[in-house]
Formats: sequence, C-alpha cells, structure tokens
Amino acid sequence: MSLLRSITAATLAKDIRLEWRSRDAINSMLFFSLLVVVIFSFAFDPNAEESREIAGGLIWVAFLFAAVVALNQTWARELRNQVLDAYRVSPAPATALFVAKALGNFLLVSLLEALMAPLFMIFYNLRPLGPAWQLIPVAILGTWALVVNGTFFAAMSLRTRSREIMLPLLLFPISIPAIQSMVEATRVVLSGDGSARFWIVLLLTYDVVFTTACLALFETILQAE
Repeated sequence: MSLLRSITAATLAKDIRLEWRSRDAINSMLFFSLLVVVIFSFAFDPNAEESREIAGGLIWVAFLFAAVVALNQTWARELRNQVLDAYRVSPAPATALFVAKALGNFLLVSLLEALMAPLFMIFYNLRPLGPAWQLIPVAILGTWALVVNGTFFAAMSLRTRSREIMLPLLLFPISIPAIQSMVEATRVVLSGDGSARFWIVLLLTYDVVFTTACLALFETILQAE
C-alpha cells in the first residue's frame, strides 16, 4: 500500500509540475469555457426563471467539452521519450499510474470549474433558490465521473490514429447518465424544486461502478499494443 501511495504521489507531482510550467491544458480549457459563456450569453436572452432551467445544461456541457482538452493531453505526454513504455516494464502497479492521472485531471477540471462558475452566475444572473451546499457534492462527484472515464478512454485511444476524435466518441455516450444527473441536480438547486439528494446518490453509484471497472481493466489497456 505504501508503494502504491508513493508511486501515485510521485506521478501526480510530476504531472502537476509539467502543467505548471507549460499551462497548456488549463489555458486551453479556460479559453474554451470563456468562449462558451460569452457566446451563449449573446445567443440567449432568458429571463431569471428560464436561466435557472437551462443553466445546468450550459454549465456542465461546457465543462465536459473543455475537459476533453485536458484529457487528450493526459497520456500524449507519456509517449515522448518512451515514458509509457518505461511504465509498462516497471514493477509499479498499473492502478497507481491510473489513479495519479485521474487525480491530476480532477484537479485541473476542478480548478476550471472554480474559476468559471462565478462567471456563469454573473452572466446569467443566477442565485440558488434551493440548498446551495448540494452543488458541492454534485460538482465533486460529477467531475470525478467525467475524469475517471475520460482518463481511461484517453489511454484506450492513445495509439489510435485519430485519438482527438476517438476520445469524445467513446466518452460522451457513456457519460450521458452522469451528465443528466449533474444537469438535473443543478436545475433543482437553482430553481428550488426540492432536494437534489436522488441525483447525488445516482452520481455516487455511477462513480463507484465506473471507478471499479476502470481500475480493474486499466492494466489490460496499459499492456495492449
């Protein structure tokens, strides 16, 4: 267990240092999300009630598409200088590498959400009418749902000729239950139509199932040519 934690921490620290130096992923995600906010604000002119109904969909779809930018770069860096091949032949458990990559993506997307969510609130004049604290577990569980599958499918499509296209084709359909849960939970909280507890439990179940599946199958993906 200590070896697993050490390898996970070392890989995560390495990825954070690389991103801090280049800032490629976070800058691309921020620029894309900002474009979505501005374009949608000009394309739609909803009143307060309509904003609360559509904001959840706009926010989470924007974050989903922006996250693909970071997810596409997750494993591309490891192809340079055969770093991924070195991981393969090392005695390090494959789960440590996967968890580190997923946590790194989670931190990046969470940072994006923390920076962009206030802008969405300002542009669409949003104010939660329901229990605002429920947006925190929705954001945490929803973000993990996106990045755990995204990290897995990014590894699966790494050696394909068009990995930038393959990742969305694999990720988007399987993320539909999570996206629907996030959108509905956000709408419920913003509109004050009750509690989002059902959608939070659904997101938690989704995360447990797909995290378990990704951890179980990742070693096979890593060793595949």
